[in-house]
Amino acid sequence: MVKARIPAPRRSLLLGASALLGTSALLAGCAAQGSPSAAGDAAHRSVAPSASTTGAAGGSSSVAARPTPGEGGESPASPTRSTPAPSASGTSASAAPSASPYASPSAAPSATRTAAPVRPSPSGTPGTAAPSTHAPATGVLRHTASGGRTVALTFDDGPGPATGRVLDLLAQYGAKATFCEIGDNAKTHPAAVRRILAEGHRLCDHTVDHPQPMHTQSHEQQVAEIGDAKADIEKAAGNAPEITWWRAPGGDFTAENERIGADLGMKSLGWTVDPRDWSRPGVQAIVSNVQQNLRPGGVVLMHDGGGDRSQTVAALEQLLPWLVSQGYAFDFPQS
Repeated sequence: MVKARIPAPRRSLLLGASALLGTSALLAGCAAQGSPSAAGDAAHRSVAPSASTTGAAGGSSSVAARPTPGEGGESPASPTRSTPAPSASGTSASAAPSASPYASPSAAPSATRTAAPVRPSPSGTPGTAAPSTHAPATGVLRHTASGGRTVALTFDDGPGPATGRVLDLLAQYGAKATFCEIGDNAKTHPAAVRRILAEGHRLCDHTVDHPQPMHTQSHEQQVAEIGDAKADIEKAAGNAPEITWWRAPGGDFTAENERIGADLGMKSLGWTVDPRDWSRPGVQAIVSNVQQNLRPGGVVLMHDGGGDRSQTVAALEQLLPWLVSQGYAFDFPQS
């Protein structure tokens, strides 16, 4: 068989055409494999990864927007799918919420509504609001038992060094009073507690050690402060005295501690006149405060313990004869 020879110029032209066709076919094959265009690369680099593309260990995925399972979209590698721009909330504006295992299984967050935070309950169970423990008390007593032109004198924070002198003055004017005692002081001065009862006065529970502000104490602490003080005063007095009232330090009564006192058989005792004698403002300031603010049936707050009470004693020396001259009778608080 005789082979036909192709002239050299035509051979070069055919070889060049074959090379050109091979290059075009190669380029077309590469495009069919989904190589991203320059514009597509720029789009992927400019989009920050959303929260759903961040791994549990904190590393960001190179995939700009992972489709939600069951969404029905194309494969992430599809060259015809464009990457959606993230919304203000960090998620795609058109995509459904991600079914991430780290997300809450409940309703997905809305793009336009932010749920209000829920305060955890005392038991630590999320999603339940804790009941208020600082609701105001509603049954605090602030009046004498008999009404009319009467006054109830009350003395807090004792027994103390001034208690004996206060009792002497009360006896001199035939006055009766109520002593709101600190449990620790009652244990220290049991003789003073017994004298108070022996001379016809009454006792009131003023907590173990005067915690302030009382409403910040836990429920258990408030129960102990009120209940243990009652037991301390009863033990110091002997013969199981009746303790009708309790008084919160600083008048910090709440519905919670009011209930604690009631469960122990005591009513909450407030006042209507507070000359702030504990601050030692001067004898005349104490006297003037009581004289200007007292109304018939009022309850006066003073102190026989908790510090230097010489001003209180001196003021009482003036107030007792003034009360008698004004026609006031001495009474106990309502119960």
